[in-house]
Amino acid sequence: MADNDLALYAHLMRRAGFSARRVELEELVKKPYEEVVEDLIHPERFDDVELDLLERYYGTGQQGENPKWWFRMLNSRRQLEEKMTMFWHGVLATGSAKSGHSKSSHDQISLFRSIALTNVRTLLTKLSQDPAMIFWLDNNENLREEPNENYGRELLELFSMGVGNYTEEDVKASTFAFTGWTHSVPIPGAGSIYGGYGSDFVFEAGEHNNGQKSFLGESGRFNGEDIIDVIVRQPAAARFIARHLYTFFVADEPPVASWNEFQPRDPEAIDQLSKAYLDTGGDIRSILRVLFNSDFFKEARYTRVKSPVEVVAGVLKLAGTYQFPDPDFSKHVGVTGAMGQTLMNPLSVEGWHTGPEWIDGGTLNERVNYAVNELPDASVPGVRDIVDRLASNDGALSPAKFVDRCLDLAGPVIVAQDRREGLLSYAESGGDLKFGSDTERMDSEERVARMLQLIVSTREYQFN
Repeated sequence: MADNDLALYAHLMRRAGFSARRVELEELVKKPYEEVVEDLIHPERFDDVELDLLERYYGTGQQGENPKWWFRMLNSRRQLEEKMTMFWHGVLATGSAKSGHSKSSHDQISLFRSIALTNVRTLLTKLSQDPAMIFWLDNNENLREEPNENYGRELLELFSMGVGNYTEEDVKASTFAFTGWTHSVPIPGAGSIYGGYGSDFVFEAGEHNNGQKSFLGESGRFNGEDIIDVIVRQPAAARFIARHLYTFFVADEPPVASWNEFQPRDPEAIDQLSKAYLDTGGDIRSILRVLFNSDFFKEARYTRVKSPVEVVAGVLKLAGTYQFPDPDFSKHVGVTGAMGQTLMNPLSVEGWHTGPEWIDGGTLNERVNYAVNELPDASVPGVRDIVDRLASNDGALSPAKFVDRCLDLAGPVIVAQDRREGLLSYAESGGDLKFGSDTERMDSEERVARMLQLIVSTREYQFN
């Protein structure tokens, strides 16, 4: 097993999942890379998490939905399914703060999970019929005689094509096509933390505009699904989705609102992904197969700032904790908010501004402190595993080998020379790492834990 092969698989799992524990990587690397990609894009090959077990620990009410999602991110073998659920939550963004009906918000996450790897037409159609989105963008107020443009506009601007690829007349036609698409009113209070009653899509035929519409150069008595059919065929939609996928999986790009001003950092990559879209009618699995097997993906190491969710999930996997449901998960749910990302509450309909905007003086401090605090000593399983692996070497480890082995087992993480020298300086201050006696082992365990704390504090660890 070549080290560079394991590093490639680790890169894949950081991007297509929420990182992988070392033992998981060592199993994955036994299979050809292309087969691992196929497993990722076909999550149905693996059993889902045991829902009865999660409900036993987190309950059936809404207060348990966030911990259940976190458990999936940390432990489900369907890693790409969860990562794409997160992707669509950021691109097709809604927040529970406006509706106050948490069940609808969590139902939307379940919807994304069920269709995350299907096709763009299915995604946009189901989104347009989703009560959380309908309420978020006021389509329940979009009536034949009193149209509301919020959803019709954002569908084009932020969900499918981007600014500059449609006209105001297209916005109006889209708005008219979605008149009468509304939702049932949930039982008051039933969407609270203990509520179980949701809301359903309702089509009010009497409020629908059945008239002739012209949209993106086509004409007809379009309804919402017709509008989506036209959108999905557009080359602009192909490039828009391709650029979103590139930004999420490959390398940071400027915010979507500025895409007309800034060309893609890798136009050829966007062309490849757009072609996969157009060749398959927007099939997400097919586009991701091209993406994950491409050279531009394999070579794009440390080109994305980790999102707060990726930071927390990656640290917990390194720590080896929460492999079994634990009722005390609230601190992890809340800490991402302090880093700038609260699940179910994106900052706006644009979702979260990613890349360098994840990091400022305050949020960087939160990220580093969290990572350090979750790796306090060899009592946590992940640190214990690394200690045992280091101890299994014959004889003592020199400071240089101590640094390199810890960097390898913590990622692998590749750091710049000046940061490696800083790690080496700490390692040299204690001499060789030894495990011969109980005293030497206790000292070495402390040094390994401290080394891992230093590694997760590096700039490189904050990048995917």
